[in-house]
Amino acid sequence: MNVIAVTNQKGGVGKTTTAINLAACLAELGKRVLLIDTDPQANATSGLGGVIAPGGSLRPVLLGQKRLREQIVSTSFPHLDLLPSEIDLAAIESAFAGSDSPLFHLRNALQPLREAQDYEIVLLDTPPSLGLLMANALAAADLVLVPLQCEYYALEGLSKILDLLDKLGTVGEGSRVRILGILMTMFDVRTNLSQQVVEDVRRHVPHLLFQTLIPRSIRLAEAPSHGKPITTYDPSSVGAVSYRHFCAEFLARLSA
Repeated sequence: MNVIAVTNQKGGVGKTTTAINLAACLAELGKRVLLIDTDPQANATSGLGGVIAPGGSLRPVLLGQKRLREQIVSTSFPHLDLLPSEIDLAAIESAFAGSDSPLFHLRNALQPLREAQDYEIVLLDTPPSLGLLMANALAAADLVLVPLQCEYYALEGLSKILDLLDKLGTVGEGSRVRILGILMTMFDVRTNLSQQVVEDVRRHVPHLLFQTLIPRSIRLAEAPSHGKPITTYDPSSVGAVSYRHFCAEFLARLSA
């Protein structure tokens, strides 16, 4: 079971869009996938048509009141399950106060699923903030996928993620999580800025950059409001085609 955190501490970079659509593309190929929404805003939950219900999130799991398996729900998409989020998850940081190992609650909760091999891939959609929820997701993950928007501050956001991973690595209790790759999102072929940002990232970290570029797309932006991934909302759109290409590249890198 591969656990991958889809993360960037900056909001609006296509992180949740990537988590939802990568999960859908993997499930479309027959992979057994679980998407865990660790963001109190619950956008990944609503984006897959999930119900945002009190007590239905990771919160009771992280507090040791329920097992993670009890919170998983089925979606309308074959092979794809969801662990929803809710706004009350935002209060978990204060609940962790005084905990001996606040970074490892999610990792410990995932262990029974690892042992049972219920899923081939678990994707963790993380909040856009450098708090305990993101830290728990990174500590639980085997690999990290970093979506970067094609904008001026892209490299600055990447450096902050790399710094956080370094800090987590010094905590101990397991091997250092590594970055699977960087996915450039909201690419606009008409602008020099988009192309320049991609070239800047390629120059700094060529070994991490995925070849697929996710375009800026109205259909991609519309799909979550209908509770559907782009592969269902508009299967032939450029967004759907791009995420399918990225999924193939993702799987190739995962098995390398």
